[in-house]
Amino acid sequence: MELFIATGSVHKLAELGPALPGNVLRIPADAGIEGFEVEEDGSTFLENALKKARALFKLVGKPSLADDSGLVVRALGGAPGVLSARYGSTERGTRLEAAERNAFLLANMSAREDRSCAFVCCLVLVFSEERVFSVQETCTGLLLREPMGSGGFGYDPVVFLPELGRSVAQLTIEEKNRLSHRGRACARMTALIGELEARP
Repeated sequence: MELFIATGSVHKLAELGPALPGNVLRIPADAGIEGFEVEEDGSTFLENALKKARALFKLVGKPSLADDSGLVVRALGGAPGVLSARYGSTERGTRLEAAERNAFLLANMSAREDRSCAFVCCLVLVFSEERVFSVQETCTGLLLREPMGSGGFGYDPVVFLPELGRSVAQLTIEEKNRLSHRGRACARMTALIGELEARP
């Protein structure tokens, strides 16, 4: 299936490609839409993903897929959550780099014993105006006290997976596509897309 992806993130597109096999992924620019951006002002991952997918579908008129994801830390009441990419931003709106966000998060968690956390990924597919599908998955772990590993991006270096004894940043691409929140959500979405293609 040809899918337009509501993202400008090269990292997300690189992960979504192998995680959504058999589909042709397009970005808004492929339809002549430059600078596609949607304000992510929802209070949940679902709200944000739905808003982005609907906005892109209105522009291209073809199946549009949006991802909204982030890190949820229990001891922080679910923060950074939907604000994961903007966590620790200054009042002027200047975003921190990934390493700075990680340092800010670990500083906020320095005195807390409960290190449980989860990556969350919500995918929304707008197949037509009336047909909308969503899946949401998680990858649970423990927040480290200092970064570990050089792979991945974002919060990957500070999330430890006890069952593997490694951080998410130490996983291979294949392992991450299989075990991550995005990989798990993509597997469910791939199955759903297969059903849609078999019975449009």
